[in-house]
Amino acid sequence: MPRRLEPNHPLRLMFAGLVEQVFMSELGIADTRLTAYLAEVLSEFIHMDQIFRMRAIDGQAIRDISRVEADAFLGPDGDTRLRRRIVHQYIGDFTLFWIGVYPESLRPRLAGVDRLNEYLLQGKRGYGIASELEDPELDPPSEVLRQLSEEFESCVHGLRLVRGCWENADNSN
Repeated sequence: MPRRLEPNHPLRLMFAGLVEQVFMSELGIADTRLTAYLAEVLSEFIHMDQIFRMRAIDGQAIRDISRVEADAFLGPDGDTRLRRRIVHQYIGDFTLFWIGVYPESLRPRLAGVDRLNEYLLQGKRGYGIASELEDPELDPPSEVLRQLSEEFESCVHGLRLVRGCWENADNSN
C-alpha cells in the first residue's frame, strides 16, 4: 500500500501554500479547486511508489507513459468507464508532474527524442479524456480536469515556479 502524507504534514502544507501563492499572485489563477488539486499531486508524488503506481497485470510498475493506457491493470472487477478516467487522469498527473517539476529529466537522451513535447501532448489529452468521463461522485470534478487540460501549459509554468520557490527557501537556510 502506497504511503500517503497526513493532511497536516508540513510538506503537504508547504506545497498547498506555495501552489496557492504562486498561482494566485504570479499567474492570476485563483481557482482554489485547481490549486488544491495541484498541491495534492505534489504531495502524493513525494513517494516513488505513487509516481509509478500503475501496474501491469503481472504486478510490475509501468514506467513508460506510452504503455499506461494499454497495460494498466486496475483489477478484475473494474468498470471500463471508471478505469478510463483513472488511467487518463493519472497520465495527466504524471506528465504534469515531470514537465512542471523535473523537466530536466525529460531532456533528449537520444538524438531526435522530444519527450517534453510528447508529455505535453499526452498530459493535455489525458486530462481532456478524463474530464469527459463525468461522474458526480468522483473527485476531482470533471471541471477541474477540463481546466487542467485547457490550461496545461500555465500549470506547467506554475509548477516550475513552485519548484523555484522551494529551492530558494532551501538555499536561504
